[in-house]
Amino acid sequence: MFITLLIVGFLISAAVSWLVVHIFATPIDDILKRIISEDISQAWAKYLRFAMYVVGISSGVQIWNLERYVNPGPGQHAEAITLTWDRWVLEIYRTVIDTLQGLAWVLLVFFVIALIAFVIVRAVESHKGKPPVLEPRE
Repeated sequence: MFITLLIVGFLISAAVSWLVVHIFATPIDDILKRIISEDISQAWAKYLRFAMYVVGISSGVQIWNLERYVNPGPGQHAEAITLTWDRWVLEIYRTVIDTLQGLAWVLLVFFVIALIAFVIVRAVESHKGKPPVLEPRE
């Protein structure tokens, strides 16, 4: 039963990650094309998608939480928790929420850094359009 829970958790995390990556693919591509050159922006977008999958799946499948179904807790008469239908629903809900939470953090960090980079790019572009200001000689 534990192996089934592990596989189901992995598949749910992968599916949720795929959905979020698919939803944010176009905005990420557009932002990266605006900030950096198109040649390298594709590589960065691919890396960001990979990072989103890694963070999403690792956030959703938390092995240390699943260990309680295999190993009993501390104490002499402790037993491992049994998987009931209620626990299945709870674990599936926890998997979805934890996956979304991990992906939200990745996207938040990306968009904050992208915003800072966008402001820098705009400042450089506006500065390039103006003629240099010459200091008067005394």
